[in-house]
Amino acid sequence: MNDLPAAFLEEMRAQLGSEMPAFEAACAGEALRGVRLNPLKKPAHLLPEGLGEPVPWCPDGYYLSTESRCGLQVLHEAGAWYLQEPSAMLPAQVLHVQPGETVLDLCSAPGGKTTQMAAAMQGRGLLVANEIVPKRAQILSRNVERMGVPNALVISSDAEKLALRWPETFDAVLVDAPCSGEGMFRRHPETQGEWSPESVQGCSARQKEILSCAARMVRGGGRLVYSTCTMNRFENEDNVDWFLKTHPDFELRPFELPGVDGREGMLTCYPHRIRGEGQFAALFVRKDGETRQLDGNLRCPEEKAVRRAMEQAVHTAPDPLFALGDTFFSLPGCPDLRGLRVLRAGVHLGEIRKGIFTPDHAWAVSTLAPDVERVEIRESEARRYLQGETLTVDSGRGYVLPCFDGLALGWGKVTDTVLKNHYPKGLRRAVNAADAES
Repeated sequence: MNDLPAAFLEEMRAQLGSEMPAFEAACAGEALRGVRLNPLKKPAHLLPEGLGEPVPWCPDGYYLSTESRCGLQVLHEAGAWYLQEPSAMLPAQVLHVQPGETVLDLCSAPGGKTTQMAAAMQGRGLLVANEIVPKRAQILSRNVERMGVPNALVISSDAEKLALRWPETFDAVLVDAPCSGEGMFRRHPETQGEWSPESVQGCSARQKEILSCAARMVRGGGRLVYSTCTMNRFENEDNVDWFLKTHPDFELRPFELPGVDGREGMLTCYPHRIRGEGQFAALFVRKDGETRQLDGNLRCPEEKAVRRAMEQAVHTAPDPLFALGDTFFSLPGCPDLRGLRVLRAGVHLGEIRKGIFTPDHAWAVSTLAPDVERVEIRESEARRYLQGETLTVDSGRGYVLPCFDGLALGWGKVTDTVLKNHYPKGLRRAVNAADAES
């Protein structure tokens, strides 16, 4: 690790006192890696290579060896797991979302916490995942798709607009706020050069604005988790104090998870105290307020004709059925989407052109995958499929789902013994891409 910024070390000495030598020793050590298995998708036999001990506070989380290349395994592309640093698994566990709830992840990209909460919701309820930066929102949408999430609405908006649109609406809101990133110093040493006391103060001011907007969207009795991947008090404890003073209808709620103790309603994770990188989480509950419902959206126009085209191609058509431009999708509890920049709404099912239905990749890899023939292929064939190659198969006719270890990889269309590849061209190099962890 490079030399840590002097002003950062000075602040940590003020916060940690006699613990400072242990903190500096931990910062000089190796960053920890983690992986979270996806309970929405369970491979029949295979697990990530390099799987280590369980992460205590996350039932599906595991430590991962530094040598592991499980991000390049076929099942990673099939959504069987998500690479995520162990401490980053904490905030979603603190929020403790439940199946059937209406949940907002306000600063979602790249999607680790979103997909973690989606797994806990088990496909029931509505999960709104927002990311204001368009390019990051696209990454978020791709990860939601890869992990097979059926009940997420992925949008790109600023927090103020959403607060005006959805006041007192959500059972649970997560604000994993943009921060100075001190918790990334060990994993990404280059971030040390971007840090400054001025950036800390700037982040703190921005976080207050986002928190205020988030608070307006929490229903009476609802929960709000504020988290950062930094360790200084200005962005963490000081912001909590400010929030409680300016929002008297909220109070801190103690929390406790295996291996962590948030008895004061908040917790700072330091790398010498916990097996993970720097992280902060605080849990608030709104004492007063109303509960409002999300407005419903209009059903798909010409629904009977759309269903007939779907059933002719893949023998089934989910319910409910909605239209988003030329794309048909299914999202129970879908709100009014007018005026929103929507990247993904539930499961994108496909498009109809000249009366012919073409199924979408998202439908193949979702937990709502249609009941069409599943063609199991070997790992070597799976890698060829992910590169866009045509395969020779022994069975199947029409649209099928090529599968590896029981998990669908996408669509194929079989004529005679030839499986024409329908894996999206924009994803065909994804299996060879470098790992992304958050």
